[in-house]
Amino acid sequence: MADPTLYRKRLIPDECVLLKDDTVLYRDSQIIVTGWNSLKPRKDLHHGCSCYYLSEGIKVSRFYLEDNSLICWYCDIIDYVYHKDTDTYIVTDLLADVIVYPDGFVKVVDLDELVTARQSGILSDSMLNAALLRLDHLLNIIYRGDFPKLQKPTERYVFTPCPSGR
Repeated sequence: MADPTLYRKRLIPDECVLLKDDTVLYRDSQIIVTGWNSLKPRKDLHHGCSCYYLSEGIKVSRFYLEDNSLICWYCDIIDYVYHKDTDTYIVTDLLADVIVYPDGFVKVVDLDELVTARQSGILSDSMLNAALLRLDHLLNIIYRGDFPKLQKPTERYVFTPCPSGR
């Protein structure tokens, strides 16, 4: 299966970015696993590996420093549109995120952006409902101790980052 084209669409700020430098490590009908360097050079994030759980509306990413030490697991609540004719995925970040630190601490972030996006009309009621239901689903996975299952695909495939980032 050839590599698909991936776009990351953000609602706040409004942008759609071609992830042209992401390396697709694995893909089937349920997941896409990618390796990537940070889009812009940063001291607090060098590279990572992500797994898009398409049917669940969750993207789980491992964030690393340049020395390959794990910073955290960053989980985005997502939606996507797939264009079969061009083998293109447009993945929309639905704003709510969950960060899981190596010590097990769990932090939910950016819920205020859901309110801002809904009030400004950027987010429809159905998108808000989907975001909240997917967030609840993810948190239930984490709280019942099943998060390692979501981590496995990003551990299974090898990605070699650029030493100096971009």
